[in-house]
Amino acid sequence: MFTGLVEEIGKIKNIKAIGAARRFNITAKKVLTDAKIDDSICVNGCCLTVVESDSNSFSADVIEESIRKTNLGTLKIGDVINLERSLLPTQRLGGHIMQGHVDTVGKVVSIKPESSGKLVTISFDGKYRKYIVPVGSIAINGISLTVAKVESNTFTVAIIPHTWENTSLKIIHPGDSINLEFDVLGKYVENMVKFK
Repeated sequence: MFTGLVEEIGKIKNIKAIGAARRFNITAKKVLTDAKIDDSICVNGCCLTVVESDSNSFSADVIEESIRKTNLGTLKIGDVINLERSLLPTQRLGGHIMQGHVDTVGKVVSIKPESSGKLVTISFDGKYRKYIVPVGSIAINGISLTVAKVESNTFTVAIIPHTWENTSLKIIHPGDSINLEFDVLGKYVENMVKFK
């Protein structure tokens, strides 16, 4: 479980192809202070398992299913990524409950500067519209954000300057793919209603 409050920005140091899968080696500092093999680290919104680590990097495997459902397959050496360690029961839940299970990939449509912050509009497959609620929570590349506006196949989030500067959002451009995780509560409610 994660909160969507990014702890640090890491960098892809190396990518090793394993058939259609990948092993990422990621440079980091803060998330490594207590990391050990088998720990979960949220990488751009994707829950990955630490398989190797040292004092300044960790490695995690990205299997084919994750490549199909996320933007991790498009990452290159040198790309920056959002990192968050899994939630401890003693921590405040400052964002919202996230699983690190990306639902789909959206696309950045526009970035509109305002006097303080930015409005970012993202397009998505319209079949997911039922999971996006105005003023509800959504995770974008692992960042807990609030939906400001939603239409049939786009939604807009308002980004405060602190979040913009301290996450990988500061390097996004229109046309970039972005990982989306919808609020887990809505998905469970839908499943319970569907199967009564």
